[in-house]
Parts: sequence; C-alpha cells; structure tokens
Amino acid sequence: MNEPAGIGRTTRRGDLPPPVPQKSRDTAGEVLRTILDHGPIARSSVARAARLSAASVSGVAASLLDRGLVREVPEAAGPPGVGRPHVPLNIDTDGFAVIGAHIAVTHTTVALLDLRGRVIAQRRDPRGGSDPDDVLAALASRVAALRDEYGRGRRILGLGTATGGWVDAANGAVVEHPLLGWHDVPVGGVLAEATGLPVRLDGNSRALLTAELLFGAAARRARDSAVQLFVGDAVDVAFALGGTVHRGVRSAAGAVAHLPVEGCREVCACGRTGCLQAVVSGQTLVRRALAGGLIDRPDFRALVGAAVAGHEEAVAMFEERARVVGRAAGALLDLFDPAVLVVVEAGANRLPGLFGTVRAEAAAWSDGGAAAARVIRPTSFPDNVLAVAGGAVALDRVYAAPLDTC
Repeated sequence: MNEPAGIGRTTRRGDLPPPVPQKSRDTAGEVLRTILDHGPIARSSVARAARLSAASVSGVAASLLDRGLVREVPEAAGPPGVGRPHVPLNIDTDGFAVIGAHIAVTHTTVALLDLRGRVIAQRRDPRGGSDPDDVLAALASRVAALRDEYGRGRRILGLGTATGGWVDAANGAVVEHPLLGWHDVPVGGVLAEATGLPVRLDGNSRALLTAELLFGAAARRARDSAVQLFVGDAVDVAFALGGTVHRGVRSAAGAVAHLPVEGCREVCACGRTGCLQAVVSGQTLVRRALAGGLIDRPDFRALVGAAVAGHEEAVAMFEERARVVGRAAGALLDLFDPAVLVVVEAGANRLPGLFGTVRAEAAAWSDGGAAAARVIRPTSFPDNVLAVAGGAVALDRVYAAPLDTC
C-alpha cells in the first residue's frame, strides 16, 4: 500500500490541538458561549450570566467584535439607554465557518457549518473501498471542493472529523475501526497536511454529544450530565459531566459494541453471538432486508425509505431495533443516571411513534422507570446528524478558546 504522509505511524501528542476540558475554558470562551446561549444579549447581562465582572466582559467583547466573531445588534435593544454597553451582542454567522466531515462505513459526508452549528451546505458520497489512503485523499478533495463552492467570503476556522471505532482524540488517530479495517491511522495529521486546515478528530458519540452541549435543544440541562447513544453501522456511547466529555485514559470510553443482548443470536465479527452492534447495526438490517427482498441494493437509506412509505416488514425491522435500543438505553439510564440521555437512531428519527417504543422499552428495563420519558430525548439534529457531528468537533475548539482560534 502506498502510504501518504503519516499513514503507518502514530501522530505525536501535540501535533494537533487537544480537546479542551470545560473547566479550562478561558474567559473569552465563557463570554462567547454565553452569547451563543442567550444572544442577542447586552454586555451587562453577559456578565451576570457568566458570573464575570462587567469590565472583564467589556474587554473580551471588544476583542470578539474586532475579530468578527460577534456583532452588535442595535435593532434588538430595548428602550434607549446610555452608552454602547447596552447594545446587544450576537454570534456573527456570516464571516466564519467550519467544515465538518464524517467517515462512515459505506460513505463520507462533508459539510460547511456556521458558528451556530447550522449546516450551510453538505454532500454525501458513497465509497467503493476502505483503504485509508484512498478514503482520506478523496475526503480532502471533497473538503476543497466544498470550500471553493460555498466557503467564499468566509474564513474557515478548522476541519472537524468524526468516525466510529476507537478514536484517540488527543492524537487525532483512529486506533482501531474494525468495520473499516483501520489500525493506527493518523487521520488528523493526514487531513491537516492535505487541506492546510487545523484538524480535530473524535468518535461518533463524543462528537454528537459535543454538539448537544453546544447547540442542543436541552444544552443547558445536558451540561449537568448527559449520555449519548449512537446507533448506526457502528454503535457507541459517550458521557459528559459538568459539560466535559469523558474520553478515558486511553481515549477508549464508550465502547459498547460487544455488550450482550439477551435472546439475540446474530453472529458478530468478533466470533460471539448477540453483541449489541451485530444485532442493531445498519449493516445487519441491510443484509437482512436484501435477503428478504425488501430492498434491491445495499443502501440503508432505501430501507428507511421503505419503512417511511409504510412497508410492513421494513417497519417491523425498525420496531425490533427500537426495542433492543430501548433496552440498551435503559441500562445506560441506570448506569449513569444522567440529566439527559440522547438516542440517535435513524428509524426513531424518521418513523412516528418509534421513539415512544425506545422510551417505553427503556422504562421497562430500567429501575428509573418513569424517568425514561423525561430523560431520554431524540437527537437535536435529525436531518443533519453526521454533518453536525464533524462540525461540532471543530466548533468546540472555537468556543473553548476563541481568541486563540481566530
């Protein structure tokens, strides 16, 4: 295999900017996050909400304005007051953007997002193979094309990338992704060299949990404690406490692919039967749907489309998956007792009533019972899950240390 720069070696710690814990976020980050949460908002209100001095907020706001990260919104002001500090501030969504990328088993997604995490443009492309050289080269080419077509007039602050498997976020490397056959692939270093952008990498669930903490429908409650369960071709979990996503000593936290599912006999690639990922993965559903003649090509979206169109057998497959996912959610509810538990699962996102099945099954299998309806939530990004996952990895750095990023 011809090796592009970096393939076959482990990226050194420090080659890429590390994830920044919530507790170490600087004052500018606190101010920018408060404006994100509450904007348009006056400087005095920022100071109260962020528990900072008025003088500190005034100085930081001036720096954020100079860099174009925020803008004044005089039209949102109340009755006329004295002095400029009463003019509200809001996130400027026109001057900057990030690119989000997601590497799935059968396709890649690239998207351009503004500073509020809203998708400006995206493209999804199928892949024929999984060789890391080819995948990363093609991804870098798609990033360049998206940037040229939609990024003009905006400064691109970074490229965030998400994928399944064991991801070492600190080193920007995929340690192991069994479904792709990847081992020790320094994705961050290779993409940084190919694109010229600062690159950060994280796993599916951790990336989506970061998005929920930044922009989610229950973001402020999730910053207390939150769990993210991602069900796609890969299945994984993430946990955050006090706004900090837990990665583990080896950056391996959240590996639930091989949790046993009672009563399920699906054979897993690991050789055992009844592993959670083998039972509920998109690949398993597609294989079964092809064998049953429900779809005529190995395309998960075609199976979802059949279910949405009301095909009884397709709907039944997603109902079965929702029940298994609900059991897993119930176990996570008992294990973590979070304020928010977010479930990402395509059937529950698209089929009315299936999220109720997930909640009901979780309640039946959890000691928390009735808490399931209050705690378990669908993703805040049902139409752009993969695009937002990658983008959030880059945006997290912006909101952690904006004056260093811009």
